[in-house]
Amino acid sequence: MTKMKAVGLYQYLSISEQESLIDLEVEKPTATGSDVLVKVQAISVNPVDTKVRKPKDKIEETAKILGWDVAGVVEEVGPDCTLFQKGDEVYYAGTITRPGGNSEYHLVDERIVGHKPKSINFAEAAAMPLTALTAYEGLFVRLGVSKEDNSGKSILLIGAAGGVGSIAIQLAKWAGLTVIGTASRPESSKLVQDRGADAVINHHQPFLPQLKEAGFEEVDYIFCLNHTDQHWDHMAEAIKPQGKICSIFETNKPLNLYPLFQKSATFVWEFMFTRSRFETPDMIEQHHILNEMANLIDSKTIETTVNQVMSPINAENIRKAHAELEAGTAIGKIVLEHFC
Repeated sequence: MTKMKAVGLYQYLSISEQESLIDLEVEKPTATGSDVLVKVQAISVNPVDTKVRKPKDKIEETAKILGWDVAGVVEEVGPDCTLFQKGDEVYYAGTITRPGGNSEYHLVDERIVGHKPKSINFAEAAAMPLTALTAYEGLFVRLGVSKEDNSGKSILLIGAAGGVGSIAIQLAKWAGLTVIGTASRPESSKLVQDRGADAVINHHQPFLPQLKEAGFEEVDYIFCLNHTDQHWDHMAEAIKPQGKICSIFETNKPLNLYPLFQKSATFVWEFMFTRSRFETPDMIEQHHILNEMANLIDSKTIETTVNQVMSPINAENIRKAHAELEAGTAIGKIVLEHFC
């Protein structure tokens, strides 16, 4: 039995606790079916990691391994694989229903894996998959934004300085939308502007007065990347008749959809793990999206959003990354590379 290094947990604890994430040695898996076995070169940390890890009364008998952003090299392919071969450089977000990528080797279904962009390194690539898939699906699948003619159309991105927002700004500009981003601090406002937003407003204040001051009576699309409950009333007020709102943040209470009724406005969720969790017939679309994003990165249309790289990949450093995310101070993506 071959062992590999990993970082995981048995108990769900505050990140200040040493046992919240621990260094492990676990069995190295083998590729079967349509799985590829990837030698992990770099990972990044996302809010979903901290949500899964948050304190709860539950003890795992088998270590739970987190991590849903990976860049690496294909070590082995299952007998049903047709998309990849040994030695291919790849990047992907994986699925919430299987062990995560915070391990030296990782099994993943090839249908949700993309070819790594050639022009960037593994750390830069590891910053991209989950946020790129979320931004792309939110804009072009859930909101139905056209990739061709969006002249005169606008989108409001709430929480635009985060990982998803940093990609969504660039994709929305690529599609020809006028982009208004929200931010609340000088440094996050600068990042939103640097990524290409046409205007920036503060999400701690009512949206519509700020939009009007910036020259927008209403917006065609709203993509909420921050607390849905907190912003719901302002979103309903700011959306145009027949406009569309998408959110990636779950709510603590039922939403009052009535304000959208007379506007015939649409509300839709985006959950990046839907396709892989339910193994939908179009699951392979994530393979295609990641390949398209790689082409956009290689053509310099989209820039990677890595902001901080830590080494090595171990429990101590991943705890630091979780703590920074939970503090709400992270800008861009935190990446870890190299197992020692």
